Amino acid sequence: MPQNADNVLDHFELFRGPEYQQMLANKKKMFENPRDPAEVERIREWAKTPEYKEKNFAREALTVNPAKACQPLGAVFVAVGFEHTIPFVHGSQGCVAYYRSHLSRHFKEPSSCVSSSMTEDAAVFGGLNNMIDGLANTYNMYKPKMIAVSTTCMAEVIGDDLNAFIKTAKEKGSVPQEYDVPFAHTPAFVGSHVTGYDNAIKGVLEHFWDGKAGTAPKLVREPNEKINFIGGFDGYTVGNLREVKRIFGLMGVDYTILGDNSEVFDTPTDGEFRMYDGGTTLEEAANAVHAKATISMQEYCTEKTLPFIGNHGQEVVAFNHPVGVKGTDEFLMAISRISGKEIPEELAKERGRLVDAIADSNAHIHGKKFAIYGDPDLCLGLAGFLLELGAEPTHVLATNGNQKWADKVQKLFDSSPFGQNCNVYPGRDLWHMRSLLFTEPVDFLIGNTYGKYLERDTGTPLIRIGFPVFDRHHHHRRPVWGYQGGMNVLITILDKIFDTIDQNTIVPAKTDYSFDIIR
Repeated sequence: MPQNADNVLDHFELFRGPEYQQMLANKKKMFENPRDPAEVERIREWAKTPEYKEKNFAREALTVNPAKACQPLGAVFVAVGFEHTIPFVHGSQGCVAYYRSHLSRHFKEPSSCVSSSMTEDAAVFGGLNNMIDGLANTYNMYKPKMIAVSTTCMAEVIGDDLNAFIKTAKEKGSVPQEYDVPFAHTPAFVGSHVTGYDNAIKGVLEHFWDGKAGTAPKLVREPNEKINFIGGFDGYTVGNLREVKRIFGLMGVDYTILGDNSEVFDTPTDGEFRMYDGGTTLEEAANAVHAKATISMQEYCTEKTLPFIGNHGQEVVAFNHPVGVKGTDEFLMAISRISGKEIPEELAKERGRLVDAIADSNAHIHGKKFAIYGDPDLCLGLAGFLLELGAEPTHVLATNGNQKWADKVQKLFDSSPFGQNCNVYPGRDLWHMRSLLFTEPVDFLIGNTYGKYLERDTGTPLIRIGFPVFDRHHHHRRPVWGYQGGMNVLITILDKIFDTIDQNTIVPAKTDYSFDIIR
Protein backbone atom coordinates (compact mmCIF):
# COMPACT_ATOMS: atom_id res chain seq x y z
CA MET A 1 0.00 0.00 0.00
CA PRO A 2 1.34 3.52 -0.83
CA GLN A 3 0.55 4.97 2.61
CA ASN A 4 3.50 5.62 4.92
CA ALA A 5 4.37 7.87 7.85
CA ASP A 6 6.67 10.12 5.79
CA ASN A 7 4.13 10.79 3.05
CA VAL A 8 0.57 10.51 4.36
CA LEU A 9 -1.89 10.66 1.48
CA ASP A 10 -5.42 11.89 2.02
CA HIS A 11 -8.35 10.06 0.48
CA PHE A 12 -8.30 12.23 -2.64
CA GLU A 13 -5.09 10.55 -3.76
CA LEU A 14 -5.00 7.34 -1.73
CA PHE A 15 -7.98 5.62 -3.35
CA ARG A 16 -6.71 6.42 -6.84
CA GLY A 17 -3.68 4.16 -6.32
CA PRO A 18 -3.47 0.90 -8.29
CA GLU A 19 -3.96 -1.32 -5.21
CA TYR A 20 -7.23 0.36 -4.29
CA GLN A 21 -8.43 0.49 -7.88
CA GLN A 22 -7.89 -3.25 -8.19
CA MET A 23 -9.62 -3.87 -4.85
CA LEU A 24 -12.66 -1.83 -5.86
CA ALA A 25 -12.84 -3.55 -9.26
CA ASN A 26 -12.76 -6.98 -7.60
CA LYS A 27 -15.47 -5.93 -5.14
CA LYS A 28 -17.74 -4.79 -7.94
CA LYS A 29 -17.16 -7.94 -10.00
CA MET A 30 -17.54 -10.44 -7.15
CA PHE A 31 -20.15 -8.90 -4.83
CA GLU A 32 -22.22 -6.23 -6.57
CA ASN A 33 -24.00 -8.34 -9.21
CA PRO A 34 -22.89 -5.98 -12.02
CA ARG A 35 -24.89 -5.50 -15.19
CA ASP A 36 -23.72 -5.03 -18.74
CA PRO A 37 -22.27 -1.47 -18.97
CA ALA A 38 -24.12 -0.83 -22.22
CA GLU A 39 -27.45 -1.69 -20.59
CA VAL A 40 -26.65 0.49 -17.60
CA GLU A 41 -25.89 3.39 -19.93
CA ARG A 42 -29.13 2.81 -21.87
CA ILE A 43 -31.18 2.97 -18.69
CA ARG A 44 -29.29 6.02 -17.52
CA GLU A 45 -30.09 7.87 -20.73
CA TRP A 46 -33.74 6.76 -20.64
CA ALA A 47 -34.03 8.14 -17.09
CA LYS A 48 -33.37 11.60 -18.55
CA THR A 49 -36.38 11.55 -20.88
CA PRO A 50 -39.90 13.00 -20.64
CA GLU A 51 -41.23 9.43 -20.72
CA TYR A 52 -39.33 8.60 -17.53
CA LYS A 53 -40.33 11.91 -15.97
CA GLU A 54 -43.99 10.98 -16.41
CA LYS A 55 -43.42 7.67 -14.64
CA ASN A 56 -41.33 9.36 -11.98
CA PHE A 57 -44.05 11.90 -11.14
CA ALA A 58 -46.69 9.15 -11.09
CA ARG A 59 -45.07 7.25 -8.18
CA GLU A 60 -46.94 7.39 -4.88
CA ALA A 61 -45.51 4.78 -2.50
CA LEU A 62 -41.84 5.70 -2.66
CA THR A 63 -39.78 8.75 -1.73
CA VAL A 64 -36.27 9.12 -3.15
CA ASN A 65 -33.90 11.54 -1.40
CA PRO A 66 -36.42 13.86 0.28
CA ALA A 67 -35.31 17.45 0.84
CA LYS A 68 -36.15 17.40 4.54
CA ALA A 69 -35.08 15.94 7.89
CA CYS A 70 -37.19 14.50 10.72
CA GLN A 71 -39.10 16.21 13.53
CA PRO A 72 -36.76 15.67 16.51
CA LEU A 73 -33.98 17.58 14.73
CA GLY A 74 -36.17 20.69 14.85
CA ALA A 75 -36.98 20.06 18.51
CA VAL A 76 -33.28 19.86 19.42
CA PHE A 77 -32.68 23.08 17.49
CA VAL A 78 -35.34 24.81 19.61
CA ALA A 79 -34.17 23.51 22.97
CA VAL A 80 -30.59 24.75 22.79
CA GLY A 81 -31.84 28.33 22.34
CA PHE A 82 -32.97 28.55 25.96
CA GLU A 83 -30.85 29.34 28.97
CA HIS A 84 -28.85 26.39 30.34
CA THR A 85 -31.20 23.94 28.60
CA ILE A 86 -30.33 20.47 27.35
CA PRO A 87 -32.43 18.63 24.74
CA PHE A 88 -33.60 15.18 25.91
CA VAL A 89 -34.83 12.89 23.14
CA HIS A 90 -36.94 9.93 24.27
CA GLY A 91 -35.68 7.27 21.90
CA SER A 92 -32.56 5.42 20.85
CA GLN A 93 -28.97 6.62 21.04
CA GLY A 94 -28.52 6.19 17.30
CA CYS A 95 -31.26 8.69 16.52
CA VAL A 96 -29.76 11.30 18.81
CA ALA A 97 -26.33 10.78 17.23
CA TYR A 98 -27.90 11.71 13.89
CA TYR A 99 -29.39 14.96 15.20
CA ARG A 100 -26.15 15.98 16.88
CA SER A 101 -24.00 15.16 13.86
CA HIS A 102 -26.39 16.89 11.44
CA LEU A 103 -26.17 20.15 13.41
CA SER A 104 -22.45 19.94 14.13
CA ARG A 105 -21.57 19.20 10.50
CA HIS A 106 -23.50 22.26 9.32
CA PHE A 107 -22.45 24.73 12.03
CA LYS A 108 -19.00 23.20 12.70
CA GLU A 109 -19.77 23.35 16.42
CA PRO A 110 -20.43 20.66 19.05
CA SER A 111 -24.11 19.94 19.59
CA SER A 112 -25.22 18.73 23.02
CA CYS A 113 -28.19 16.38 23.37
CA VAL A 114 -29.04 13.37 25.53
CA SER A 115 -31.11 10.26 24.93
CA SER A 116 -33.28 7.99 27.05
CA SER A 117 -31.40 5.13 25.32
CA MET A 118 -34.43 3.04 24.43
CA THR A 119 -33.59 -0.45 23.16
CA GLU A 120 -35.53 -3.60 22.27
CA ASP A 121 -36.97 -4.16 25.75
CA ALA A 122 -38.33 -0.60 25.89
CA ALA A 123 -39.91 -1.10 22.47
CA VAL A 124 -41.87 -4.03 23.95
CA PHE A 125 -42.60 -2.86 27.48
CA GLY A 126 -42.53 0.93 27.04
CA GLY A 127 -39.92 3.52 27.89
CA LEU A 128 -41.08 4.70 31.33
CA ASN A 129 -38.03 3.34 33.15
CA ASN A 130 -35.78 4.91 30.54
CA MET A 131 -37.46 8.26 31.19
CA ILE A 132 -37.14 7.93 34.97
CA ASP A 133 -33.46 7.01 34.84
CA GLY A 134 -32.66 9.33 31.94
CA LEU A 135 -34.06 12.46 33.56
CA ALA A 136 -32.29 11.64 36.82
CA ASN A 137 -28.95 11.08 35.09
CA THR A 138 -29.27 14.21 32.98
CA TYR A 139 -30.24 16.36 35.96
CA ASN A 140 -27.40 15.11 38.15
CA MET A 141 -24.62 14.82 35.59
CA TYR A 142 -25.11 17.94 33.45
CA LYS A 143 -26.93 20.19 35.93
CA PRO A 144 -29.11 22.05 33.40
CA LYS A 145 -31.72 24.62 34.42
CA MET A 146 -34.23 23.02 32.05
CA ILE A 147 -34.58 19.70 30.22
CA ALA A 148 -36.64 19.88 27.00
CA VAL A 149 -38.06 16.49 26.01
CA SER A 150 -39.03 15.30 22.54
CA THR A 151 -39.60 11.87 20.97
CA THR A 152 -38.44 9.63 18.14
CA CYS A 153 -40.26 7.05 16.01
CA MET A 154 -39.84 4.25 18.54
CA ALA A 155 -41.48 6.11 21.42
CA GLU A 156 -44.32 7.30 19.21
CA VAL A 157 -45.08 3.92 17.62
CA ILE A 158 -45.55 2.30 21.02
CA GLY A 159 -47.53 5.30 22.30
CA ASP A 160 -45.41 6.56 25.21
CA ASP A 161 -47.18 9.45 26.99
CA LEU A 162 -44.62 12.17 27.79
CA ASN A 163 -46.95 14.11 30.08
CA ALA A 164 -47.62 11.04 32.24
CA PHE A 165 -44.01 9.83 32.10
CA ILE A 166 -42.60 13.18 33.24
CA LYS A 167 -45.09 13.36 36.11
CA THR A 168 -44.16 9.83 37.17
CA ALA A 169 -40.44 10.62 36.93
CA LYS A 170 -40.95 13.61 39.21
CA GLU A 171 -42.90 11.47 41.67
CA LYS A 172 -39.99 9.02 41.64
CA GLY A 173 -37.58 11.86 42.45
CA SER A 174 -35.74 12.00 39.12
CA VAL A 175 -35.99 15.81 39.19
CA PRO A 176 -37.67 18.19 41.65
CA GLN A 177 -41.44 18.68 41.29
CA GLU A 178 -41.04 22.36 40.35
CA TYR A 179 -38.26 21.68 37.84
CA ASP A 180 -38.91 22.80 34.25
CA VAL A 181 -39.38 19.89 31.83
CA PRO A 182 -41.30 21.11 28.77
CA PHE A 183 -42.08 18.45 26.20
CA ALA A 184 -43.35 17.88 22.67
CA HIS A 185 -44.38 14.78 20.79
CA THR A 186 -42.30 14.80 17.59
CA PRO A 187 -42.94 11.57 15.63
CA ALA A 188 -40.23 11.34 13.01
CA PHE A 189 -42.35 9.33 10.56
CA VAL A 190 -44.60 12.31 9.77
CA GLY A 191 -43.88 15.97 9.09
CA SER A 192 -40.31 17.21 9.01
CA HIS A 193 -37.79 19.20 11.02
CA VAL A 194 -39.92 22.34 10.63
CA THR A 195 -42.89 20.48 12.15
CA GLY A 196 -40.67 19.42 15.02
CA TYR A 197 -39.56 23.01 15.51
CA ASP A 198 -43.18 24.12 15.65
CA ASN A 199 -44.19 21.40 18.13
CA ALA A 200 -41.18 22.07 20.35
CA ILE A 201 -41.45 25.87 20.56
CA LYS A 202 -45.17 25.50 21.26
CA GLY A 203 -44.35 22.94 23.93
CA VAL A 204 -42.00 25.35 25.71
CA LEU A 205 -44.58 28.14 25.64
CA GLU A 206 -47.36 25.82 26.81
CA HIS A 207 -45.18 24.76 29.70
CA PHE A 208 -44.51 28.29 30.92
CA TRP A 209 -47.80 29.90 29.97
CA ASP A 210 -50.29 27.13 30.75
CA GLY A 211 -48.43 25.01 33.31
CA LYS A 212 -48.24 21.68 31.50
CA ALA A 213 -47.15 18.52 33.37
CA GLY A 214 -47.90 20.22 36.68
CA THR A 215 -44.62 22.08 36.65
CA ALA A 216 -45.60 25.73 36.31
CA PRO A 217 -48.50 27.96 37.32
CA LYS A 218 -50.70 29.40 34.58
CA LEU A 219 -49.73 33.01 34.01
CA VAL A 220 -52.20 35.86 33.95
CA ARG A 221 -51.55 38.08 30.96
CA GLU A 222 -50.55 41.69 31.72
CA PRO A 223 -49.85 43.29 28.32
CA ASN A 224 -46.65 45.32 27.85
CA GLU A 225 -44.89 46.92 24.87
CA LYS A 226 -42.44 44.12 24.09
CA ILE A 227 -42.39 42.16 20.84
CA ASN A 228 -41.61 38.45 20.72
CA PHE A 229 -39.57 37.18 17.78
CA ILE A 230 -39.42 33.57 16.54
CA GLY A 231 -36.83 32.82 13.88
CA GLY A 232 -37.95 29.32 12.89
CA PHE A 233 -35.65 26.49 11.84
CA ASP A 234 -32.87 28.41 10.17
CA GLY A 235 -29.47 27.25 8.95
CA TYR A 236 -28.33 30.88 9.09
CA THR A 237 -29.43 31.43 12.68
CA VAL A 238 -26.04 32.79 13.74
CA GLY A 239 -25.92 35.58 11.16
CA ASN A 240 -29.67 36.13 10.93
CA LEU A 241 -30.43 36.54 14.63
CA ARG A 242 -27.50 38.90 15.05
CA GLU A 243 -28.80 40.95 12.14
CA VAL A 244 -32.31 41.00 13.63
CA LYS A 245 -30.91 42.15 16.99
CA ARG A 246 -29.00 44.91 15.21
CA ILE A 247 -32.15 46.05 13.42
CA PHE A 248 -34.19 46.03 16.65
CA GLY A 249 -31.39 47.98 18.34
CA LEU A 250 -31.32 50.62 15.60
CA MET A 251 -35.09 51.02 15.88
CA GLY A 252 -35.10 51.07 19.69
CA VAL A 253 -37.53 48.14 19.91
CA ASP A 254 -37.95 46.23 23.18
CA TYR A 255 -37.98 42.54 22.19
CA THR A 256 -37.59 38.92 23.27
CA ILE A 257 -36.17 36.33 20.92
CA LEU A 258 -37.76 32.99 21.71
CA GLY A 259 -35.15 30.28 21.30
CA ASP A 260 -32.03 32.39 20.70
CA ASN A 261 -29.40 29.86 19.66
CA SER A 262 -27.16 32.29 17.77
CA GLU A 263 -24.34 31.93 20.31
CA VAL A 264 -24.70 28.15 20.69
CA PHE A 265 -23.64 27.54 17.11
CA ASP A 266 -20.82 30.10 17.10
CA THR A 267 -18.90 29.65 20.36
CA PRO A 268 -15.39 31.16 20.56
CA THR A 269 -12.20 29.19 21.09
CA ASP A 270 -10.92 30.88 24.23
CA GLY A 271 -10.23 28.00 26.60
CA GLU A 272 -13.78 27.76 27.96
CA PHE A 273 -16.19 25.00 26.96
CA ARG A 274 -19.72 26.36 26.75
CA MET A 275 -22.07 23.41 26.95
CA TYR A 276 -25.00 25.79 27.37
CA ASP A 277 -25.15 29.12 25.57
CA GLY A 278 -28.85 29.59 24.83
CA GLY A 279 -29.71 33.27 24.87
CA THR A 280 -33.36 33.21 26.01
CA THR A 281 -33.69 33.06 29.79
CA LEU A 282 -36.42 30.98 31.39
CA GLU A 283 -37.82 34.15 32.92
CA GLU A 284 -38.04 35.74 29.48
CA ALA A 285 -39.80 32.65 28.12
CA ALA A 286 -42.40 32.89 30.89
CA ASN A 287 -42.85 36.65 30.62
CA ALA A 288 -43.22 36.47 26.84
CA VAL A 289 -46.93 35.85 27.45
CA HIS A 290 -47.27 39.56 28.32
CA ALA A 291 -45.88 40.87 25.00
CA LYS A 292 -48.13 42.91 22.73
CA ALA A 293 -47.24 40.86 19.62
CA THR A 294 -45.24 37.92 18.33
CA ILE A 295 -43.52 37.90 14.94
CA SER A 296 -42.56 34.67 13.19
CA MET A 297 -39.97 34.94 10.46
CA GLN A 298 -41.14 31.59 9.03
CA GLU A 299 -44.87 30.93 8.79
CA TYR A 300 -44.57 27.20 8.10
CA CYS A 301 -42.30 26.70 11.12
CA THR A 302 -44.99 28.08 13.45
CA GLU A 303 -48.34 26.87 12.08
CA LYS A 304 -49.42 25.56 15.50
CA THR A 305 -47.46 28.00 17.65
CA LEU A 306 -48.90 31.25 16.29
CA PRO A 307 -52.57 30.26 16.85
CA PHE A 308 -51.63 29.22 20.39
CA ILE A 309 -50.03 32.63 20.97
CA GLY A 310 -52.95 34.41 19.33
CA ASN A 311 -55.33 32.67 21.71
CA HIS A 312 -53.41 34.33 24.55
CA GLY A 313 -54.41 37.76 23.32
CA GLN A 314 -51.38 38.76 21.27
CA GLU A 315 -51.23 40.00 17.71
CA VAL A 316 -49.32 37.51 15.56
CA VAL A 317 -47.57 38.27 12.28
CA ALA A 318 -45.87 35.72 10.01
CA PHE A 319 -43.36 36.13 7.18
CA ASN A 320 -41.81 33.68 4.74
CA HIS A 321 -38.06 33.89 5.28
CA PRO A 322 -37.89 37.45 3.90
CA VAL A 323 -34.97 37.89 1.51
CA GLY A 324 -34.31 41.03 -0.48
CA VAL A 325 -35.94 44.45 -0.76
CA LYS A 326 -39.67 43.76 -0.61
CA GLY A 327 -39.41 41.09 2.07
CA THR A 328 -37.31 43.32 4.30
CA ASP A 329 -39.57 46.31 3.63
CA GLU A 330 -42.59 44.36 4.84
CA PHE A 331 -40.74 43.12 7.93
CA LEU A 332 -39.53 46.59 8.93
CA MET A 333 -42.90 48.22 8.32
CA ALA A 334 -44.59 45.60 10.50
CA ILE A 335 -42.06 46.21 13.29
CA SER A 336 -42.58 49.96 12.96
CA ARG A 337 -46.37 49.65 13.04
CA ILE A 338 -46.46 47.36 16.06
CA SER A 339 -43.80 49.17 18.10
CA GLY A 340 -44.62 52.74 17.04
CA LYS A 341 -40.92 53.26 16.26
CA GLU A 342 -39.67 55.00 13.11
CA ILE A 343 -37.47 53.18 10.63
CA PRO A 344 -34.08 54.93 11.02
CA GLU A 345 -32.16 56.58 8.23
CA GLU A 346 -29.35 54.04 8.54
CA LEU A 347 -31.68 51.24 7.46
CA ALA A 348 -33.06 53.41 4.64
CA LYS A 349 -29.50 53.84 3.37
CA GLU A 350 -28.91 50.09 3.51
CA ARG A 351 -32.03 49.63 1.43
CA GLY A 352 -30.71 52.09 -1.14
CA ARG A 353 -27.38 50.29 -1.30
CA LEU A 354 -29.12 46.99 -2.01
CA VAL A 355 -31.26 48.58 -4.73
CA ASP A 356 -28.10 50.09 -6.22
CA ALA A 357 -26.31 46.72 -6.17
CA ILE A 358 -29.26 45.08 -7.90
CA ALA A 359 -29.20 47.76 -10.60
CA ASP A 360 -25.42 47.33 -11.05
CA SER A 361 -25.75 43.60 -11.66
CA ASN A 362 -29.18 43.28 -13.21
CA ALA A 363 -27.90 42.50 -16.69
CA HIS A 364 -26.19 39.34 -15.48
CA ILE A 365 -29.22 37.94 -13.62
CA HIS A 366 -32.14 39.15 -15.73
CA GLY A 367 -33.82 36.29 -17.56
CA LYS A 368 -31.76 33.55 -15.91
CA LYS A 369 -33.75 30.46 -14.94
CA PHE A 370 -33.41 28.94 -11.48
CA ALA A 371 -34.61 25.79 -9.75
CA ILE A 372 -35.05 26.06 -5.96
CA TYR A 373 -35.58 23.37 -3.35
CA GLY A 374 -35.64 23.46 0.45
CA ASP A 375 -37.98 24.32 3.29
CA PRO A 376 -41.28 26.03 2.39
CA ASP A 377 -40.48 29.46 3.81
CA LEU A 378 -36.96 29.55 2.38
CA CYS A 379 -38.28 28.64 -1.08
CA LEU A 380 -40.87 31.43 -0.89
CA GLY A 381 -38.33 34.01 0.23
CA LEU A 382 -35.80 33.09 -2.44
CA ALA A 383 -38.43 32.92 -5.19
CA GLY A 384 -39.64 36.40 -4.28
CA PHE A 385 -36.11 37.80 -4.37
CA LEU A 386 -35.38 36.18 -7.76
CA LEU A 387 -38.50 37.79 -9.20
CA GLU A 388 -37.23 41.14 -7.86
CA LEU A 389 -33.99 40.52 -9.72
CA GLY A 390 -35.79 39.82 -13.00
CA ALA A 391 -34.91 36.12 -12.86
CA GLU A 392 -37.29 33.20 -13.32
CA PRO A 393 -37.71 30.72 -10.42
CA THR A 394 -38.76 28.04 -12.92
CA HIS A 395 -38.98 25.08 -10.54
CA VAL A 396 -39.74 25.56 -6.82
CA LEU A 397 -39.86 22.31 -4.86
CA ALA A 398 -40.41 21.59 -1.15
CA THR A 399 -40.73 18.02 0.08
CA ASN A 400 -42.30 19.37 3.27
CA GLY A 401 -44.50 21.88 1.47
CA ASN A 402 -48.28 21.36 1.31
CA GLN A 403 -50.96 22.56 -1.09
CA LYS A 404 -51.58 25.71 0.96
CA TRP A 405 -47.93 26.57 0.52
CA ALA A 406 -48.07 25.75 -3.19
CA ASP A 407 -51.04 28.08 -3.65
CA LYS A 408 -49.08 30.88 -1.99
CA VAL A 409 -46.09 30.30 -4.28
CA GLN A 410 -48.38 30.30 -7.32
CA LYS A 411 -49.90 33.58 -6.18
CA LEU A 412 -46.36 34.98 -6.01
CA PHE A 413 -45.70 33.77 -9.57
CA ASP A 414 -48.91 35.36 -10.79
CA SER A 415 -47.87 38.73 -9.35
CA SER A 416 -44.85 39.08 -11.66
CA PRO A 417 -44.28 38.80 -15.41
CA PHE A 418 -41.16 36.74 -14.61
CA GLY A 419 -43.29 34.07 -12.94
CA GLN A 420 -45.38 33.18 -15.98
CA ASN A 421 -43.50 29.99 -16.86
CA CYS A 422 -42.72 28.94 -13.30
CA ASN A 423 -44.12 25.90 -11.49
CA VAL A 424 -44.35 24.80 -7.86
CA TYR A 425 -43.99 21.23 -6.62
CA PRO A 426 -45.24 20.46 -3.09
CA GLY A 427 -44.42 17.10 -1.54
CA ARG A 428 -41.86 16.18 -4.20
CA ASP A 429 -38.29 14.98 -3.67
CA LEU A 430 -34.88 15.44 -5.27
CA TRP A 431 -35.40 12.54 -7.70
CA HIS A 432 -38.34 14.50 -9.07
CA MET A 433 -36.05 17.52 -9.30
CA ARG A 434 -33.61 15.41 -11.33
CA SER A 435 -36.28 14.72 -13.95
CA LEU A 436 -37.18 18.41 -14.08
CA LEU A 437 -33.57 19.46 -14.61
CA PHE A 438 -33.16 17.01 -17.50
CA THR A 439 -36.46 17.67 -19.24
CA GLU A 440 -36.88 21.38 -18.49
CA PRO A 441 -33.32 22.63 -17.94
CA VAL A 442 -32.51 25.78 -15.98
CA ASP A 443 -29.38 27.85 -15.65
CA PHE A 444 -28.79 27.38 -11.91
CA LEU A 445 -29.95 25.26 -9.00
CA ILE A 446 -30.35 26.70 -5.47
CA GLY A 447 -30.43 24.36 -2.48
CA ASN A 448 -28.43 22.58 0.19
CA THR A 449 -25.36 20.36 -0.06
CA TYR A 450 -27.30 17.36 -1.37
CA GLY A 451 -27.78 19.23 -4.62
CA LYS A 452 -24.17 18.55 -5.54
CA TYR A 453 -25.27 15.11 -6.79
CA LEU A 454 -27.81 16.81 -9.05
CA GLU A 455 -25.08 19.20 -10.20
CA ARG A 456 -22.83 16.29 -11.10
CA ASP A 457 -25.62 14.30 -12.74
CA THR A 458 -27.36 17.04 -14.71
CA GLY A 459 -24.60 19.62 -15.09
CA THR A 460 -26.72 22.33 -13.45
CA PRO A 461 -24.49 24.64 -11.36
CA LEU A 462 -25.44 24.56 -7.66
CA ILE A 463 -25.72 27.68 -5.50
CA ARG A 464 -25.60 26.53 -1.89
CA ILE A 465 -28.31 28.26 0.13
CA GLY A 466 -30.25 26.36 2.78
CA PHE A 467 -29.77 23.63 5.36
CA PRO A 468 -27.66 21.60 5.59
CA VAL A 469 -24.52 22.93 3.97
CA PHE A 470 -21.89 20.36 4.93
CA ASP A 471 -19.27 20.80 2.22
CA ARG A 472 -18.72 24.54 2.54
CA HIS A 473 -17.74 26.34 5.71
CA HIS A 474 -19.08 29.33 7.65
CA HIS A 475 -22.01 30.31 5.44
CA HIS A 476 -24.19 30.32 8.57
CA ARG A 477 -22.24 33.24 10.00
CA ARG A 478 -23.58 35.61 7.35
CA PRO A 479 -27.19 36.84 7.46
CA VAL A 480 -29.61 36.35 4.59
CA TRP A 481 -32.34 38.45 6.26
CA GLY A 482 -32.48 42.23 6.10
CA TYR A 483 -31.01 44.43 3.42
CA GLN A 484 -27.53 43.28 4.39
CA GLY A 485 -28.67 39.69 4.07
CA GLY A 486 -30.16 40.41 0.66
CA MET A 487 -26.78 41.78 -0.39
CA ASN A 488 -25.12 38.54 0.75
CA VAL A 489 -27.56 36.41 -1.25
CA LEU A 490 -27.11 38.63 -4.30
CA ILE A 491 -23.31 38.30 -4.12
CA THR A 492 -23.56 34.52 -3.65
CA ILE A 493 -25.71 34.20 -6.77
CA LEU A 494 -23.51 36.51 -8.82
CA ASP A 495 -20.30 34.73 -7.81
CA LYS A 496 -21.70 31.45 -9.12
CA ILE A 497 -22.87 33.08 -12.34
CA PHE A 498 -19.43 34.56 -12.97
CA ASP A 499 -17.60 31.35 -11.99
CA THR A 500 -19.77 29.44 -14.47
CA ILE A 501 -19.08 31.98 -17.22
CA ASP A 502 -15.35 31.65 -16.57
CA GLN A 503 -15.50 27.83 -16.64
CA ASN A 504 -17.34 27.95 -19.96
CA THR A 505 -14.85 30.37 -21.54
CA ILE A 506 -11.56 29.00 -20.24
CA VAL A 507 -10.07 27.15 -23.25
CA PRO A 508 -7.32 29.27 -24.89
CA ALA A 509 -7.94 30.24 -28.51
CA LYS A 510 -11.27 28.36 -28.51
CA THR A 511 -13.69 29.79 -25.94
CA ASP A 512 -11.63 32.47 -24.21
CA TYR A 513 -13.08 35.27 -26.31
CA SER A 514 -15.36 35.89 -23.31
CA PHE A 515 -12.79 35.17 -20.59
CA ASP A 516 -13.08 38.75 -19.44
CA ILE A 517 -11.28 40.67 -16.71
CA ILE A 518 -14.18 43.09 -16.28
CA ARG A 519 -17.79 42.00 -15.95
